[in-house]
Amino acid sequence: MKLDHTGIAVRDMQEAISFYTNVLGGTLTKEYSNPAPGVASNIAVIEFDDAHIELLTPTSPDSPIARFLKQRGKGVHHIAYRVEDLDQAIEEAKQQGSTFLEDTYRTTPFGRRLIYMNPRHSHGVITELCDYPENL
Repeated sequence: MKLDHTGIAVRDMQEAISFYTNVLGGTLTKEYSNPAPGVASNIAVIEFDDAHIELLTPTSPDSPIARFLKQRGKGVHHIAYRVEDLDQAIEEAKQQGSTFLEDTYRTTPFGRRLIYMNPRHSHGVITELCDYPENL
């Protein structure tokens, strides 16, 4: 398992992109919308040498990112960990007593499979587990 990315909830996507590219020197590599129920967000991927972040803005008032912004304000939304095999990692975590937000299990348009752990197991931090099956 290794750190994959950090998701950051932002209110103004262009302002955030400008900060992370102009001030911190990252490179914008992808921008896309995910209209799927339970996601409903715009996403911008900013690459740094060997790391990346995802900037997240809601596309509907009832999306998880909109709720997060309303409850906690802008800032770190989640931390994602890359695993070799997502299904195996889920089973191993369940054996240790962890639970998952099962409705978050999905595959992104770019082939990343992911699921979010119930934050009560990770001390309030929203934790994503993900894999890239085409890289297996």
